[in-house]
Amino acid sequence: MIIAIDGPAASGKGTIARRLAAHFNLPHLDTGLLYRATARALMEAGERLDDEACAVQAARGLALTDFDEDKLRGREMGEAASVVGAIPAVRAALLDMQRSFAHRDGGAVLDGRDIGTVICPDASVKIFVTANPETRANRRALELKGRGEKVDFAAVLDDIRKRDERDSHRSSAPLVAAADAIHLDTSHLDVEAAVKAAITIAESKR
Repeated sequence: MIIAIDGPAASGKGTIARRLAAHFNLPHLDTGLLYRATARALMEAGERLDDEACAVQAARGLALTDFDEDKLRGREMGEAASVVGAIPAVRAALLDMQRSFAHRDGGAVLDGRDIGTVICPDASVKIFVTANPETRANRRALELKGRGEKVDFAAVLDDIRKRDERDSHRSSAPLVAAADAIHLDTSHLDVEAAVKAAITIAESKR
C-alpha cells in the first residue's frame, strides 16, 4: 500500500504521514528533506541556490541516509528548499529515488507536494492536507520557538504565503491536489483528531 500525503507548508502533513506510517507499519519518507538537503549542500559549498547545474549535481549526490534533520529544519532551510524545488531539473534528478522508495515491498508513506500527482499517481491512498495560512503560520512559529529561534509572526505568515505562491505556480510539479485525493482541512483539528481522520480515510481505501 502506497500512501501519498500532499499539502502546503505547516499543514500538518508530516506529522500525519509519520503517524500513518507507524499505524500501518510502513516506512516513511519526508520528501521535503531531499530538497532541504540539496539546498544545504549548495549553501555549504558556497553555490547559489538557483544555479541549476550545481543543484542537480547536489541532488544526484544524495543518499537517503545522509540526512541530519537538525541541520535541515528551520525557516531558512524551508525557504532555501522552496527555491531549489522550483528547478525542474532538480525535481527530475530526485524522481527515481522517491519512486524506488515508494515501490518497495509492502509499500510506503511519502509526504510532499507532488506525491499523488507526479511521484506516485498510482498510490492506493491520496490525502491532500491543508489549513488556512494563519493557522499554518502559528504552527510554524511555535515550531521555530521550540527550536530556540527568534520568531516574528508577521514574517512567518509572509513566508508561508510566499512559499504557497512559489510552490503553486512553479512550472514543474506545482503544488496541487490530485483529482482523486481526499481533502483533509486541519485548520480546526488538533493532532490526534487530524491523525484519526487520516487513518479513517486510509482504512476506507485499503
